[in-house]
Amino acid sequence: MSEAENPMIEAPEALPQVQNLDEIHPDQNPSAYNESSIQILEGLEAVRKRPGMYIGDTADGSGLHHLVYEVVDNSIDEALAGFATHIEVTIHTDNSVSVVDDGRGIPSAIKWDDKHDPKRSAAEIALTELHAGGKFDNNGYKISGGLHGVGVSCVNALSSWLRLTVRRDGEARFLEFRKGLVQNRIVEQLPNPHTGKLENVSPMKLLGPTNRRGTEVHFLPDLTIFEKVTQFSYDTLLSRLRELSFLNSGVSITLKDLRTSHEAHLKTDKGLVAYVEYKNQSRTVLHPKIFHAKGTVLSSGTPVEVEIAMQWQDSYNESLTAYTNNIPQRDGGTHVTGLRAAMTRVLKNYIAKNELAKKAKVDPEGDDMREGLTCVLSVKVPQPKFSSQTKDKLVSSEVRPAVEDIVGRELELYLEQNPTDAKIICEKIITAARAREAARKARDLTRKTGVGGGLPGKLADCREKNPAYSELFLVEGDSAGGSAKQGRNSQNQAILPLRGKVLNVEKAAQDKLLDSEQIRMLTLALGTNIGKNFDISKLRYHRIIIMTDADVDGAHIRTLLLTLFYRQMPELLENGYVYIAQPPLYKVQKNSKDKGRFLKDEAEMSAYLTDLALKGAELYPNEEAVKTNAPIRGSALESLVAEYLQAHAVISRLGNVLDTGVLLAIAAGTELSLENSFDAQESARRLEREMRDPNVKVEAQWNEEEEKHILKVHRMKHGNAKTTTVLPEFILSADYQKLRESSRMLQGVIGEGARVKRDKDEAPVKNFAEVVNWLMRQAEKGLIRQRYKGLGEMTPEQLRDTTMDPKVRRMLRVRIEDAANADAIFSMLMGDIVEPRRAFIESNALFGNIDT
Repeated sequence: MSEAENPMIEAPEALPQVQNLDEIHPDQNPSAYNESSIQILEGLEAVRKRPGMYIGDTADGSGLHHLVYEVVDNSIDEALAGFATHIEVTIHTDNSVSVVDDGRGIPSAIKWDDKHDPKRSAAEIALTELHAGGKFDNNGYKISGGLHGVGVSCVNALSSWLRLTVRRDGEARFLEFRKGLVQNRIVEQLPNPHTGKLENVSPMKLLGPTNRRGTEVHFLPDLTIFEKVTQFSYDTLLSRLRELSFLNSGVSITLKDLRTSHEAHLKTDKGLVAYVEYKNQSRTVLHPKIFHAKGTVLSSGTPVEVEIAMQWQDSYNESLTAYTNNIPQRDGGTHVTGLRAAMTRVLKNYIAKNELAKKAKVDPEGDDMREGLTCVLSVKVPQPKFSSQTKDKLVSSEVRPAVEDIVGRELELYLEQNPTDAKIICEKIITAARAREAARKARDLTRKTGVGGGLPGKLADCREKNPAYSELFLVEGDSAGGSAKQGRNSQNQAILPLRGKVLNVEKAAQDKLLDSEQIRMLTLALGTNIGKNFDISKLRYHRIIIMTDADVDGAHIRTLLLTLFYRQMPELLENGYVYIAQPPLYKVQKNSKDKGRFLKDEAEMSAYLTDLALKGAELYPNEEAVKTNAPIRGSALESLVAEYLQAHAVISRLGNVLDTGVLLAIAAGTELSLENSFDAQESARRLEREMRDPNVKVEAQWNEEEEKHILKVHRMKHGNAKTTTVLPEFILSADYQKLRESSRMLQGVIGEGARVKRDKDEAPVKNFAEVVNWLMRQAEKGLIRQRYKGLGEMTPEQLRDTTMDPKVRRMLRVRIEDAANADAIFSMLMGDIVEPRRAFIESNALFGNIDT
């Protein structure tokens, strides 16, 4: 699950009426449709203009991470072709990502039939032209996830910069792009091997000889395109790479996060069996032997390779993930249709043949057979067809009969050879059928008697009847509910107080849900029913806002509600109808007479203190400025402080990855270069000279494996040695550039006799850090701050003005970013198995408030 921050979108206002079209600017006049309206988008311009068509949503983080997946998929295709065994993905400190494999390397020779002048290398064409690649015939790749030749070229188009290194035929070659355009192009004349004529060519830059092979793609996403979610998530990438490891037995995948020093090494030889074991590690399985089948079928002349692993567990939810050529299909497709048809036929026949349902007097359906099922299905097929570029649904007709054939034959054989497991599976299916019948009868009885009809008594409904304009606040407890009722706008805001904890639906059967008063009350308020009877067309509110206290109990209630929505009403999340209210964390007052203001979190508190500190502040940078009364103040001082704080934030963030002394030295003006051996040695000497610390030793080294110069920084502290490494990638990063920029801006500002003044107070300072620290202490003087722990601490007016008023409130919109990962997280957090939950708490307790 991801909670991407998103301001509340209010109902549209009436559009202004225009009486005369001639009064509109010509560019905005809809009637001005002529030859100038027809535009031709050259090269990758179309991708930058409409990125959502190629990589998905650029606002919620899915498109951002899809960039990495596109590059990794190319490396995986090399592994499928039998040429790559290891893939390394690295998140660098500046949020750039590099993907390195040991495959054949993108062809780097000149493509002589290229129509451009100069003629370009095949690698450049692959990265700059849409629908260019090696997957359009069956020679380069028999099976691949990339089909349209737009993957890596899209990554190039949507990156601020991209650096391509190809190691092939004993040579390392390099290209650099900015927003899809080649930088520092080399042009020379070579004879065309076909015609013998001299022609202009643009080869890749030759770096030198190498013993390695493979492709390295290093890119930084363009933040003018990815504006809302700009940071790569280690966990999101790890989830996808773990999938690829399970789907490709024997391939080694490494993920490194240089921002946090997290690292994962992924490799398995058990394939989908290991995947099912991983998914079920936080669940209680019902039978020990996992059903596993693998085979290739010739369907309509196309070879279709099918692999499947299934195991039933004691939950009440189906966990199915389906892949085609390693690409996940969250919307299913023909392979899922074939699987379900085969399962239903085989299991129904087995139950009937052995008369297992005769005593129970139920007729199991397909849904009953999939209750509690954990299943991973993978098909590999040449030239598959998908419903869109994001490949969310498979539409290849030849895949269904192939899956149906293999699953049908192998599942029938499995049931016959494993009668004990078969009996357990069938008992689970029959129990599910009984529960379904019981739930149906309970609903029928409710309809006939009218019990529970209408709206719940605790609901304070709104007058607005259009769901698009209505919102429902789910509030913790009657006390906060009372404040919310008094503070709401009764026209379109409804309030439903929830007393006590909501039922944990992860552990409850369908028929038990209807016995829960809280769930029944919530279902009546929403009007949608739950589970298989959920009907989103009857939803009464298009904004369902969870508003709980910022404590452990509030977080637990929020998690229970999200579990209910995810398991029983997933369309609410898929349509973006569920939000989490963000009440302010602080209220600050300059003095007892000040009305004060509300601040969302620590970041806003820091920004507020900075603004307060700069009011009336003056900096006299040296004795001359003091004598002549020529201080730095206003916007000039604000710029200097902002530059210092940005550099300080970089140092704080990278302090656990790089030696802090090195970062401070760079911020103080030390320039580094690792272009060659001489520059590396000089950089090491400059660092040692600037740090002047006898406990620190810096040495330049040549890393033969990665073919680059690096700096090793050895620090002795309390008798313990710690070594950090400065890589060339860091010197190319935005973080290094920010430290250098801050150094140039702040160097020499503070001289002899410098003083800082704010209102009537002043103090001498020796460096800019002392300036900032003194101003912050002054801002804190007399400041009254209140930290809210619960909604009950707020008056109705405060609750309205901070959390409920659409003009000022902030909210998190809840979306399903990774369905498979979300399923595993809910099972781990809300299931019966304690060990995985304990491991999660122990591993995450040091990284913040895990309750939220």
